[in-house]
Formats: sequence, structure tokens, C-alpha cells
Amino acid sequence: MKSPSQVLVLVRHGETAWSRSGQHTGRTDLALLEEGRQMATRLREPLRSWNFAAVWTSPLRRASETCELAGYGNAAQLRADLMEWDYGTFEGKTKDEIRATSPNWTLWTDGVPCGESARDVGARADRVIADARSVPGNVLIFSHGHMLRVLTARWLGLPPTEGRLFLLNTAALCVLGFDGDGDQPIVQLWNDTCHLRG
Repeated sequence: MKSPSQVLVLVRHGETAWSRSGQHTGRTDLALLEEGRQMATRLREPLRSWNFAAVWTSPLRRASETCELAGYGNAAQLRADLMEWDYGTFEGKTKDEIRATSPNWTLWTDGVPCGESARDVGARADRVIADARSVPGNVLIFSHGHMLRVLTARWLGLPPTEGRLFLLNTAALCVLGFDGDGDQPIVQLWNDTCHLRG
């Protein structure tokens, strides 16, 4: 049962070589760059603003390492549903490389060959949301750019493809919650990177 005051705090992992270069990083298990590790450490202070009843992280190293460096490694539960979109044959490719052969391609409308559809990712997001709403308190989630964008769309009751509307930087903080009546899911904070400026 949801609590009107419950929030989901979402954290995208720190920077990796492929997030820096713009390569689609789905299931490739990259480590954080040193700058990504510093970003993760800078998450500690803003995350102290909440008490968490549950901490969940994608098992992929870039997310779980961000979780650990942010100070929540001991409390975290690994959840496969929080893994990034499986990009299939587009894994490791940049948008420009893909558009060299498919000029009008977008992930959101065209999907990927041999990978997940937006509907598949949306189904995983729905399971995470259902579990989060059963937690009697706030939930902290460490995951990936496209996965968190889909999760946000589904939190708001939008189709998974509407994740396209939510730009998300590395090591950004977002907060999902409810309106004052506790009935309407809302975005309370989005793509906050103030902590990265020192």
C-alpha cells in the first residue's frame, strides 16, 4: 500500500567510457571512469536528505559501484529488473553510427534488433514500481539512463515510449512521489546535478 509521503529517489550511475562517448551501453558491464567514481562519491551528501526503507540497484557494475561509493552498498539489494535496456545488435554503437544506415532511427519508436522493446522495458519498470509501492517508506534506486526514463513514464501512467521526454545525465538525482492528496503520482525533482558542481 502506498504512503502519500513515500518517494522513490532515482540515481543514474556515474560516468563510464561509453556514456562519455555516447555509445549505447545495455548489458556490457563497464566500470566507472575515475570521474564517474568521484561523481558517485558526491551523491553522499544530497542523499542524506532522506531515510530509506529499501535500497535497490541494478547488478551491472556501473550502477552497483555508484551505489557503493554513494554509501549504500551494505544496504542494497540487487534487482535484475533494474538493468539497462538490452540494445541487442546496437550495443556499443552511437546514435550517429546507427543513423548512418537508418537515418530516422530513434530507440523509442523503432526499438532495436535482437534486443528489448519499449514494452519489455516497461514491463520490468512496472514490476519495480509495484514492489516499491508495497514498501512502507522511501526507496532509493540506482540504475541506468533509459531504464529510469521508462520507469518515470510508467510511474506517471504514460506509455514506456514517453520516457523519451525525460533527459537524464550521469549521476543525476530524481525524485518521484505523489501530490498533496496522495492520489496522483508526480515528478518532484528531475535531473538534479547540483551536487556535481561542488
